[in-house]
Amino acid sequence: MGAEELANYGAGFHEMDNDDNFSDSEVVYHVKDALNSVSLGDSDSYDQLVGVMHHNERLAPEEVALLVTSLKALSGAVSYIDAVLHDSLLTSIFRMNMWNYRPDVMDALLELIISLAASNGKHVSSCLEMLVSNFTPPYSFVDTLKQPRGLARKEQVLSRVHSALKHIADLVPLAPSILSPIVSQRMPIYAKEPLAVIYVENMLKLESGAIGEFVRSTMLMAMMDMLIELDVEIGWDDILRDDSSKGIFQMELENADEIADYDEEDDYELPRELSRKSLGGNLIAEKLDSLMALTFEHLESCKANGRLSEVFEPLLDSFRITVLTTYKSKFAQFVMFYACALDPENCGVRFATLLVDIFVSKDYPMPFRMSAVAYLASFLSRANFLSAPFVAIMLKRLVDWCLEYCKTGGEINPVSHRLFYSACQAIMYVLCFRMKSMMDVAWFKSHLLFIEPILKHALSPLKVCLPSIVDEFCQQAEVANLFSSSEEFVFSDSLESEHSKAFGGMERLDMFFPFDPCLLRKSDRFIRPYFVYWSMVRPPCDEAEGISDEDIGEQEIDLDVSKMSITPRKSSAYWIHDGFEEPRGMPARIRPSTSPESL
Repeated sequence: MGAEELANYGAGFHEMDNDDNFSDSEVVYHVKDALNSVSLGDSDSYDQLVGVMHHNERLAPEEVALLVTSLKALSGAVSYIDAVLHDSLLTSIFRMNMWNYRPDVMDALLELIISLAASNGKHVSSCLEMLVSNFTPPYSFVDTLKQPRGLARKEQVLSRVHSALKHIADLVPLAPSILSPIVSQRMPIYAKEPLAVIYVENMLKLESGAIGEFVRSTMLMAMMDMLIELDVEIGWDDILRDDSSKGIFQMELENADEIADYDEEDDYELPRELSRKSLGGNLIAEKLDSLMALTFEHLESCKANGRLSEVFEPLLDSFRITVLTTYKSKFAQFVMFYACALDPENCGVRFATLLVDIFVSKDYPMPFRMSAVAYLASFLSRANFLSAPFVAIMLKRLVDWCLEYCKTGGEINPVSHRLFYSACQAIMYVLCFRMKSMMDVAWFKSHLLFIEPILKHALSPLKVCLPSIVDEFCQQAEVANLFSSSEEFVFSDSLESEHSKAFGGMERLDMFFPFDPCLLRKSDRFIRPYFVYWSMVRPPCDEAEGISDEDIGEQEIDLDVSKMSITPRKSSAYWIHDGFEEPRGMPARIRPSTSPESL
């Protein structure tokens, strides 16, 4: 580089001959001199150096060359950079946005950032923050990401950012532990959808990258926190719901034809009515949908690379700490559902077992246990990848718990015994979906007989649980000859009792079915092949006219996934209940032994 360009740094450089070219070491020398001059009270050369970093407009070729030379010279003089004396220079460097520069400037800038991080522990956090700030482009750049040149720039920037993070982690062993909270704290939860998606892409790239073992848990749990934050922003009033006086099964059947008309290959173009039901136009819901679809694709990649088990562990922790404690989460829990669908024998078993363990444990607060059994019931009912023997094992644990609870005596009281009623409703709900397959499990068929004394107990669960579930269960139980005397179980859900309302409470916790059909359009494409819809168990009303209960029982879906043809796609909330407050913090069959004791 000739002295003509270097002269812009200040009067000190004018001593150079305009015709001479200088070596890298000579350039570094003059940069060091500019840095040292600040302590001597002469900051002209230093100010000019800072000015070179302040270019915000499009640079001319000679200005680009000057910037590259300056950055490289600073890399050789990092030991002379003082965090206090040269604060303005450091601030200018850390504010540089790589998306605005050519590859040669990016490379020179990252060389400086790495040198700074390695030279002084005081600079590590700032260097990492600067790199994380480049996870997303300036908003004005978003539209170009849809074009080839925008995608090329994205690859140029992010590949370098992650390479620099790896390099710093190699040089500074503590860097990953510093990086994790920075990434978590800078999550752009309420940014525009494209920026939020790119940021999460980078989080997942860190999780699967060279330093993944050090940041995996934090990245995945932070990502789940972000999904939950968006989830709770979608109010229940934002979701188009049918007449609440209708039974839950009836409402789903009425939507069955509409959902069946949804063409998975129609580029997300939905019928107008279904689009409304799928929260189309709700910007928060659409952002959440895109982030969940991105997460599903990441899980598929983990499965393909044999990493799903190690990724599932922090997801399970996140579910227990955050999702389970969030009041009536709407969609974020489907991340767990999809992970289990990709690996039923490991993830599916772990998830269901965790839920039943939480429910039966006295170490957890009452609301958590009620939430856990609601998740368990919904998961066992909706997951077509769970085998009948495994579902039977989970139901046996609930039935055994209820039998033990009945020994304590007591009379009907929806509030005092709400945990018991939650378990009874869970059992009936699962059997509404799984009655036929449970009757086919030889060892469990006899165990089903224990349900009758539970339902006949003085606690009267049939008078307390949600009427539409009780009614459907009683109809199917009668067809299955489950009871010794079916006359005692004639039930109509035309009117809801005061007992049932009291059990659900003002927040209607009795109507929380976490894995009801997903209303998010992109996410639904992933979930659908693994999901049991009520129309697969009971046909729509107009198709069922003239069909007896016995006929319907014979038409119930066979949940043996080995017989199904499924092509998977590639691709601040609080629990407050009764004074308690807690912050929120494929298709392969499962083949357990036919004996429940073997699990």
